[in-house]
Amino acid sequence: MPSRRTTSTPNPFSEVMSVGMTLEINDTKDMLRAVQHICGSFPDDYWSRLDADGAYPQEFVDELTRAGWLSILIPEEYGGGGLGMTEASLILEEINKSGANAAACHAQMYVMGTLLRHGSATQRSHWLPKIAAGETRLQAFAVTEPDAGSDTTRISTTARRDGSSWVLSGQKTFISRVEQSDLMLVLARTRPYDAGRRSHGLSVFLVDIAGARGTLHWTKIPLMFNHHSYTVYFDDVRLPEEALVGQQDNGFRYILDGMNAERILVASEAIGDGRYFIGRAAEYASQRETFGKTLASNQGVSFPLAHAYASVEAASLARNQAAEAFDRGESPGSHANIAKLLASEASGEAARAAVRAVGGMAFSVEFGMERKLREAQLLEIAPVSNNLVLSYLAHNVLHLPRSF
Repeated sequence: MPSRRTTSTPNPFSEVMSVGMTLEINDTKDMLRAVQHICGSFPDDYWSRLDADGAYPQEFVDELTRAGWLSILIPEEYGGGGLGMTEASLILEEINKSGANAAACHAQMYVMGTLLRHGSATQRSHWLPKIAAGETRLQAFAVTEPDAGSDTTRISTTARRDGSSWVLSGQKTFISRVEQSDLMLVLARTRPYDAGRRSHGLSVFLVDIAGARGTLHWTKIPLMFNHHSYTVYFDDVRLPEEALVGQQDNGFRYILDGMNAERILVASEAIGDGRYFIGRAAEYASQRETFGKTLASNQGVSFPLAHAYASVEAASLARNQAAEAFDRGESPGSHANIAKLLASEASGEAARAAVRAVGGMAFSVEFGMERKLREAQLLEIAPVSNNLVLSYLAHNVLHLPRSF
């Protein structure tokens, strides 16, 4: 495991923090100013260097962790901020709006929710304080497999009982931040697949990566952007009985909770990307003169940006609705999916409008936008394809027949 950098630098956000990293937010503006302050310390050239080297933004993640922003969903009794999905969403939006990339650490928020909602009292009391303090990272969420991408119920990784232990065998792919994590949440089959009860027989396990017995290894997947994804291999990895999260065979429901949180938070990142593209393009077009006037004075430039702005605002309203439903303890499946769909599409629209406004400079590494253009493309297909979102809404909301 990579070493964790620690720091004793005084916290510049002490006015909104209290002992134990419990947040005392006076208002949302205080929170966002504090996040902006951190992001401002990591300008475009920091991210460009990491992108060129394929390196992980360790310093950036350490600062967010130290300031307590990645533990705000953990209740105060475990040393977290005790805030909700609404606040978490705004933090990730602000990170991406600044030009940074929240994907490097966003799983610390949504993966933790499965442990918080469905873990045992012992699991929560043992792990959550360590996660809140930044001593332990839970960044890896192992669901996807080579032969079962979006069809989660067809995974073939198995966990079988052997005395008082579980033995985990199989392969996962496109699993993010394994190398940067101490813990990994894994979905495995504990009963054979039953076509009549497709989601039954799946269980969730919390894997202590460093302490795993057996063969657990991974290989990094080269991608078009700096996203730390891996293929993970489990060869008779032995887990203690207490690694099981919740009840055996009911893990699919637990994973859905995590997926709903993930979709709300990823929607927030897409909204942040959209605001980044519109802001950078509007600033450039207002300053750049050609043929005796600014680019922004041309409707062919200003109208696409204005329309993209309206789309991002609409997506933001949908995201807010989803986050509020989550915070009320409801199951926000339709809201979370709608937010993810609208936000990723709005981000794509904003990116295209920005390219038309900025022109060739948009593809310049020095300008910084080309990195964001590559990163933003992911969100229309992950963590769920927008076609599957439409399928979900057609079947579960409109009650139309399944297409598969």
